[in-house]
Amino acid sequence: MNITNIAVLVSGRGSNMQAIIDNIKNGTIPNASIAVVLSDVGGTYALERAQNQGIDTFFVNPVQYEDKASYESEILRILEKYNIDLILLAGYMRVVGPTLLNPYRNKMLNIHPALLPSFPGLHGQKQAFDHGVRVTGCTVHFVDDGVDTGPIIIQKCVQVLEDDTEESLASRILEQEHKIFPEAVRLFVQGQLRIEGRKVRILE
Repeated sequence: MNITNIAVLVSGRGSNMQAIIDNIKNGTIPNASIAVVLSDVGGTYALERAQNQGIDTFFVNPVQYEDKASYESEILRILEKYNIDLILLAGYMRVVGPTLLNPYRNKMLNIHPALLPSFPGLHGQKQAFDHGVRVTGCTVHFVDDGVDTGPIIIQKCVQVLEDDTEESLASRILEQEHKIFPEAVRLFVQGQLRIEGRKVRILE
């Protein structure tokens, strides 16, 4: 039985990472293991969460590298050591460059707190709230060369309430992120995702 070795890239609290961990532990995501967690920010709660689960962690400080390519080469070196099959961007606040993307093309998933292609980039919840939309949500997609432009796997709608604040809306979006990210990972691990141009077909 093949185990899918997963690496998670983080920059913050790691709540989406924790949702993946929980779903692996309870068997919802079978035949998978988070082998390593890497952060571009030192001392994040995400690293602490991973360490509490006995997962190996690394802080790879971008400042210590002369350019993006050499920074991503170091990440790649670590990933190869752990025989990684799938990379998850869980609140990772950097645009992935070709050094890291090309070896893992179609093997890298991102969670975004808006209904793509609307409101890509940073602060998707705030963008949607400020724009005055009635419905927003979250998206899991494959990572490609653009910013939040890759083929979409799953989306979940969240109604914007009359009395919502940016914070209350973000909180409800996050609840849905914790559901659809593990589901997308499960589908990937079980070989149920097929990319056909811009579309992702979910196989039975």
